[in-house]
Amino acid sequence: MSQTRIGRLFERLRAADRRALIAYITAGDPSPARTPALVSALERGGADLIELGVPFSDPIADGPVIQRGSERALRAGTHVSTVLEIASEIRKRSEIPLVLFTYMNPVLRYGLERLAGDAVVCGIDGCLLTDLSVEEAEGYTATMRNAGLDTVFLAAPTSSERRLRLVAEYSSGFIYLVSRTGVTGERVALSDSVAPLVKAMRAVTSLPLAVGFGISTPGQASAVGELADGVAVGSAFVRTIEENAASPDLESKLETLARELSSGLPSRNR
Repeated sequence: MSQTRIGRLFERLRAADRRALIAYITAGDPSPARTPALVSALERGGADLIELGVPFSDPIADGPVIQRGSERALRAGTHVSTVLEIASEIRKRSEIPLVLFTYMNPVLRYGLERLAGDAVVCGIDGCLLTDLSVEEAEGYTATMRNAGLDTVFLAAPTSSERRLRLVAEYSSGFIYLVSRTGVTGERVALSDSVAPLVKAMRAVTSLPLAVGFGISTPGQASAVGELADGVAVGSAFVRTIEENAASPDLESKLETLARELSSGLPSRNR
């Protein structure tokens, strides 16, 4: 499989000694038509990679902020096909890497092979299925990689060494480390489990490592950037969308937040 935009991104960042800001938003929130402009705003603010969340009625990994984002996007008529159309619109103006962030149910309903083919055509670079067990990932991974898509998997503080090795085996592009057990959402402080998890994962893979769940402030992003190759932020962006959905200033507020988070990311040699 040839290198995707994700692989090329992390190569450039490594050469420049920079950390990646990974921004999650729920596609279709507040409307499908507005999502491409929100992505542009995040990119202007310094986001390096976008996770496009597929709205789902039972998002078990998501906290209340992103759950409400999914509800708004579903009310706006957003489905998997809509998200792919949004990706196509983004691709008309940007080469920023795009990861489809979703659950098994929407993928199975759409059709795995159909999704893999359509995602590539629409400019998606990789997929992250939050509820796919890595022990059952072989068929999914083969289908995605045959289409030229990266497969990003999650590792958590509770993951055994065996599971970390499986995550490393089936991941490409980067690995997403969950900073704490539980669902997504903003937290006052970082979990003490981040550093041990990064160390354990680095022992079994050379892939870039991104840390997410619970990161919402420049200080937290900076602290994570001292340990990992990327920092993933979701709830803070989705809350900004929620609070400013009807405002013409939404894009500028997202851009400002992305700039605050990205500007504090450390740059240092390992």
